[in-house]
Amino acid sequence: MTNAPTTSQNPLDIQQIKYFLALSQELHFWNTAEKMFITQSALSRQIKALEDELGVTLFERSKRNVKLTEAGAFLRDRWAPLLEEIARTHRQAKKIHEGALGSITIGYPGSVAYGFLPAVVSRIAQTLPELKVELVEPVDISFEELLLNFQMDLSFRRDPAQNPSLTSLCLYSEPFALIVPQNHWVTQENFKGLQDLQEEKFILSGLHQKTHYVNTLKQIFTEYNFTPNVHIASDFGTMILGLVARGLGISIMPSSYAFAAPPNVRFIHLPQKVNLYMTWRKDDNSPVLKNVLELSQQIAQEFSQGGDPLG
Repeated sequence: MTNAPTTSQNPLDIQQIKYFLALSQELHFWNTAEKMFITQSALSRQIKALEDELGVTLFERSKRNVKLTEAGAFLRDRWAPLLEEIARTHRQAKKIHEGALGSITIGYPGSVAYGFLPAVVSRIAQTLPELKVELVEPVDISFEELLLNFQMDLSFRRDPAQNPSLTSLCLYSEPFALIVPQNHWVTQENFKGLQDLQEEKFILSGLHQKTHYVNTLKQIFTEYNFTPNVHIASDFGTMILGLVARGLGISIMPSSYAFAAPPNVRFIHLPQKVNLYMTWRKDDNSPVLKNVLELSQQIAQEFSQGGDPLG
């Protein structure tokens, strides 16, 4: 009875393949050993072990020459690109592990679209150039719903999260601003308070909404003891700026909108402030998210310390 042929149970050693490829280029044991930082005898043992493992002679050796066999040349041509692909795959895996490769979807309100958010995206592009960023400005679906449904990874928003599965962090506070047409009678110098503007037509976000941001707006008017005459309601800041510029009313919005303001409107500081939060899923341990959270906090600190966005 004859025994069936057996195959080796030892996997090929990638390091041995690297030695083989280096020797196949140099065709000189001593030069290859120096290049690979091992002794010549150790290199010889590694090549012999590889040949024994494969059952193939890879090199024809003589006292003066080392030459690839036909089988050795075949393996050189096949293994070289495979090894390059393995190295490339390992580099990509390391980048994924470090949060430098992948993608992230970020939601934002319009008020940060011209100052803070471009600074964040620019910093990501500088420090994590292989990271894909998708920006979303939700309209009909809430930020929290998008986060909880994994349609968004991070959101910048004016309200802190209500759902216990989400985490919010306040990045910075900025003043509200009264926004008026360039030719309006009120200026920063003569402004005494909103009580002098009770008869004005206002263009505001819908005050019927039950958000922290809208409640803050309502509180501002409560402090001045009047209800604004909301002539036009809109949740789109750039639309509001355009309407104010045409003299259709005045508005109150975060001062960040000054970055997008047309030349024929003026921003007047108010003492009241509004916060910007970033919110993410509490159990999200993504390295990409961790990196973007850190970068966002850095930008927020620079943004808040860099002076008033109104200049």
